[in-house]
Amino acid sequence: MRHRTLLAACTLTAAIATAGSLYFSEALGLVPCVLCWYQRILMYPLVVVLGVATLEGRVGVWRTALPMSTLGTVVAAYHVVLQRSSGLSCGIDGSCGAILWHGLGVFTIPRLSLLAFLLVTLGVGLLALCDRGIADPLTLCSSERR
Repeated sequence: MRHRTLLAACTLTAAIATAGSLYFSEALGLVPCVLCWYQRILMYPLVVVLGVATLEGRVGVWRTALPMSTLGTVVAAYHVVLQRSSGLSCGIDGSCGAILWHGLGVFTIPRLSLLAFLLVTLGVGLLALCDRGIADPLTLCSSERR
């Protein structure tokens, strides 16, 4: 798989997640909870970081993007657990456990965030393997480097 294609896919995933979060808050008027803000803080910069790396063909961006996407995955997973557990909360108002939106009866906003972070983490992780020469035998990477 070409590095730029993988970078573009990660950028597109982060951009869709960013647009989705803005749609939920601005168009639907849903107020983001504390954990939603943490996830936004980790996702929004990924659009710029990965976008610039895509344009410039910088495979080494994984050193910046992987910690951000991994931490975002952890925060989103914790948020999903909070929603499933009625006794847990992230603040005084307990708004992190509230389910404000359901898509197809399965997807909640934290689950969508978790999915986006997992996809970006997987893509950036593959970039790291390609950059370090580990994934070449698996033919996941092309011969182009950095």
